[in-house]
Amino acid sequence: MGNQPPDAVPPITGTGIELPLNPAAGFDAAALAKTLLRTARAGALATNDPQSGFPLTTLVNVATDIDGAPLLLLSGLSLHTRNLAADGRASLLLAETGKGDPLAHPRLSLVGRCTRVADARTRRRFLAKHPKSQLYVQLPDFGFWRMELAAVHLNGGFGRAAAVTPADVLTDVAGAEALIEAEPGILDHMNEDHADAVRLYATRLAKAPDGRWSVTGCDPEGLDLACGDETARVAFPQRLTAPADLRKSLKEMAEQARAKVSP
Repeated sequence: MGNQPPDAVPPITGTGIELPLNPAAGFDAAALAKTLLRTARAGALATNDPQSGFPLTTLVNVATDIDGAPLLLLSGLSLHTRNLAADGRASLLLAETGKGDPLAHPRLSLVGRCTRVADARTRRRFLAKHPKSQLYVQLPDFGFWRMELAAVHLNGGFGRAAAVTPADVLTDVAGAEALIEAEPGILDHMNEDHADAVRLYATRLAKAPDGRWSVTGCDPEGLDLACGDETARVAFPQRLTAPADLRKSLKEMAEQARAKVSP
């Protein structure tokens, strides 16, 4: 299982070099980290080989639980699954892609421990983000894993450095039991009866390209949206824990979106 570090040693240790943290004006590190976490469809997963101790990095599809914890669907035939079964410690790199220098775009490194899970919510939320995974999710060797975050490291791109913690990127779900229970019905209702509003959330509020957008997830802090391979995140004006408050906020957001001038 590899040598376990002492509890006193943080998962990510510093270099000992003091760097000036003067982020660009308007740079909200926590908001950027949360957006990367919620919108990423895939990431680079680093696991530890149980025999050699060397790290192995593989590409995996990624979704999130309601609290933001990363969710993975892995094959039991894969090396990374074997590695996690022996040592749950892992790191997951999520990056925003785009034109130009890749290092100019933000990326988020997550460090934590992965454990096998088999609950209905994990399955539903993962398949909402990755519907094509339905093709193999029922194969006997596939299973879901959840990463419990121990540390995070954000690089917002050139000149945008800031310290963030797991608490900065995860979503507080305390007191939101009613909203969590209502999530499946909320998604069905919004996608079936309010597709026009969902499209406005994406194009006017998230500034995403036009298309047939749908809601893939809902949590106390915002909505996760998808249109084919595109994803977007729309944050609520304030934290919500009750379905009634959510309905009111969604109506107000739709009115706000309609009032915005189309780009």
